[in-house]
Amino acid sequence: MFEPVKSLATIVPTYCDIMVNQLRIEVRLPEGHWSGDVSRSRPEAVLRIEETMPLGRGRGTARISSSTDLITELETHAGVDEVRELGANRYEVDIAPGGGGYIKPIREVGVIPQSPFEVRDGWVDWLIECAADKSRELVQLLRDDEIPYRVISTRSTGTRMLTSRQRVVFDSAMNEGYWDSPRRITLSALAELLNVSKSTLSVQLHKIEGVVLNSFADDVRRNSP
Repeated sequence: MFEPVKSLATIVPTYCDIMVNQLRIEVRLPEGHWSGDVSRSRPEAVLRIEETMPLGRGRGTARISSSTDLITELETHAGVDEVRELGANRYEVDIAPGGGGYIKPIREVGVIPQSPFEVRDGWVDWLIECAADKSRELVQLLRDDEIPYRVISTRSTGTRMLTSRQRVVFDSAMNEGYWDSPRRITLSALAELLNVSKSTLSVQLHKIEGVVLNSFADDVRRNSP
């Protein structure tokens, strides 16, 4: 059963200093969830939730992009109060009370999926970083609530990949399209957004890129010709 999203202030994220577990899981979003319903009505579409911000009284906003035009589906869904077109199949939506957000097991465990994430044909693909026991608790709650799910992968990183500050920079760069091709934001503009100098940001991004590449180097080699 879907419940309205609560403010982020009511969700206490669960982190750990050692033995971090990365859980990639696909979850079937319930009927009535705006992104679940919209993607089910257009199963060929890929919705990329670039950024989401839960607000009070079960409302929220989200910035999304899509592989196809979804303006009609978004404007007619009861869970969406307002849609603003940003061009190139990108939209900003105001979510109505009860229209969509983090499902109950996510809130109860106290974890926050990483952004951006994708929704296809009613299934959301989440990457969650937390302690291993929290991963197990989440899967058990999904099972108890009979919410369809698919565990795609789990891995233990031993320690957290990024510092809290690096995580902020990483999320901002991803959300603003710094690593997109072509880039949607310049280094200068991203530095201004983060209120740091261009040279400082360049060093931070270089360190983040090194950590990520080193962490997934073996996966790249195994899955590349």
